[in-house]
Amino acid sequence: MHPLNFRTLDLNLLRVFNEIMVERSLTKAASKLSLTQPAVSNALRRLRETLGDDLLRRSGQGLEPTPRALALWPTVQEALRQLEESLSPGSFVPAQANTTFVLATADSTAAELIPGLVKVLDQDAPGVTIRVVPLTTRDPRRLLQEESADMAIGYFPAVIASLTAQAEAGEAVAFHHQRLYYSKYVCVMRRDHPLASAPLTLERYCEARHLLVSFSGRPYGFIDQALASLGRQRHIVLTVNQFFTAGRVVATSNLLTVLPRHFVSVTGIADQLVLRELPFEVPAIHVDALWHRRVHHHSAHEWLRGVVAQLPSRAHADKLTSSVIDLGQ
Repeated sequence: MHPLNFRTLDLNLLRVFNEIMVERSLTKAASKLSLTQPAVSNALRRLRETLGDDLLRRSGQGLEPTPRALALWPTVQEALRQLEESLSPGSFVPAQANTTFVLATADSTAAELIPGLVKVLDQDAPGVTIRVVPLTTRDPRRLLQEESADMAIGYFPAVIASLTAQAEAGEAVAFHHQRLYYSKYVCVMRRDHPLASAPLTLERYCEARHLLVSFSGRPYGFIDQALASLGRQRHIVLTVNQFFTAGRVVATSNLLTVLPRHFVSVTGIADQLVLRELPFEVPAIHVDALWHRRVHHHSAHEWLRGVVAQLPSRAHADKLTSSVIDLGQ
């Protein structure tokens, strides 16, 4: 490892390094820092010389970090966060704040939680702005690492399992999570579908034509994993990336889809749909909030987490009786 005299290190270089890692672009980093691109390039060159590592290399249209850069970045982020908090003390006051939060979530989760969040903003934090961006992955850690979102809300079983294993092994964990609510997936079809008035057996389910909701576009999901464990498979005719779209399509077609039970009542077309229990075992879905540790002690983020944690109970209290038909097994 290249020898380093910390006393001679210009700490401004670390702030530049952090922005370059976030943006993966010298031009964008320069804009965020209100510097010229040559100034940012020069800062990166000086840090490279100091550390004896390239840190970032050209890759296509962007920059690809080296292993040393990836190992260094979390420590730099945490140090900058602590320094910022020390220099800017004070608690978050919702009624006076004009903060913007970015939430990454699927449309079904947004439909469940965002109406209640808007009510909280109206009542307690009129100057706060929320941006909801599409969740396109079951592993949003990179999204949070790169500060593209303040919080991700969704079903992240592999991520939660990995974080739990790290914590149990005594390793440093870069992300925190909080369980918000449980949901259950059910088979959904149009009211007059041929299978709506007959027992939904495994055989009939597999013989039907299906629509899959896939954030990534990959034509294989956890339902297909469950079927594969039984030595079965289904015929997926169409893949979409939104639950709302799926509901609209099955309401006017012979396709079957799988949706969160709680979501159907907010589609606006619940009276056109029939819910059926799936004819095989599928684990319950748990919806979690996930965020990076660098914001864990930010008073603004603490307020956001407290509000989000209360939204499921608020949504349940406000929910009206649905006209959806649920025939069960």
